[in-house]
Amino acid sequence: MTMSNIISIEKILHGDRRAVARAISAIENDNGEAKKILSSLYRHTGHAYRIGITGPPGAGKSTITNKLAKWYRRHNMRVGIIAVDPTSPFSGGALLGDRVRMTDVELDDGVFIRSMASRGSLGGLSKKTSEAADVLDASGVDIIILETVGVGQSELDIAGSADTTVVVLVPESGDGIQAMKAGLMEIADFFVLNKADRPGAEQAVVSMKMILGFRAHNETTWMPDVLKSVASEDKGIAEIGALIARHKTHLEQTGELAIRRTKRVRERIEEMIQEKLEVDFWNTARRKRLEDHLRSVLKFEETPYDAAKDLLGTFEPEVHRPPDDSQ
Repeated sequence: MTMSNIISIEKILHGDRRAVARAISAIENDNGEAKKILSSLYRHTGHAYRIGITGPPGAGKSTITNKLAKWYRRHNMRVGIIAVDPTSPFSGGALLGDRVRMTDVELDDGVFIRSMASRGSLGGLSKKTSEAADVLDASGVDIIILETVGVGQSELDIAGSADTTVVVLVPESGDGIQAMKAGLMEIADFFVLNKADRPGAEQAVVSMKMILGFRAHNETTWMPDVLKSVASEDKGIAEIGALIARHKTHLEQTGELAIRRTKRVRERIEEMIQEKLEVDFWNTARRKRLEDHLRSVLKFEETPYDAAKDLLGTFEPEVHRPPDDSQ
């Protein structure tokens, strides 16, 4: 690693905003130095608490993120925000740009905001989000808020990347019941019914709490609550912050926080291996062989299973073994 990169790492560790921004850009663009940067920073991570904010479009996730960041700043905590936006079909960059929607904290030196493109991720959560969060973690922030576009399976993505997952819903569209049907009950650590000054809010809260009450649980189980908020008026924000803190304490006391973080690291390692194997597998010769198999399969001269078996039989992944000191 060059001296300039060493200096860059030092700047990141001291919270230099420009160095942090450059590191995240390198990660987004798959820059050749990205892995070196992440490897150098990793031992400095683990301090920041990661909060996922997800839910359907228009529920007020950005407003809650904005107000929650402001609330943490009043408690002298540094905040990093990664807002995952839809990808522009032209530039490949983030389309919405959450800085526009976070005017309360955008000029605060204690808050770092970054919009990241989902880049075609089916869940709406960029694969690079966890790595970007590592950079923010190493830079010394106390809280990292991950906000998704709230489409597809982004809820599952965010649950795998956050310590506490908050699902934001609104009362008038029946989102509460639909959320339960979609399986959000399993991944939400608690729900926020935003825009609770609208008709139907009380009924939605009662319905959601009733459904949550059917979850299997015992005396040590964390039971998701349903909070009401009107984020645009700062109502309910302090309650959200307090419940996140209570959930964090529960995770620490039960050992669940370590379990969640171990699972997150395991999945990242598995994903890295899978990506490496896929890149190594699909070389030019093997893709040509696939085309030959396709013609045979479509003529019913062989089955897809035969084709896959043959292709796999030609694959010998390169394994770098350490030198044998006994020789």
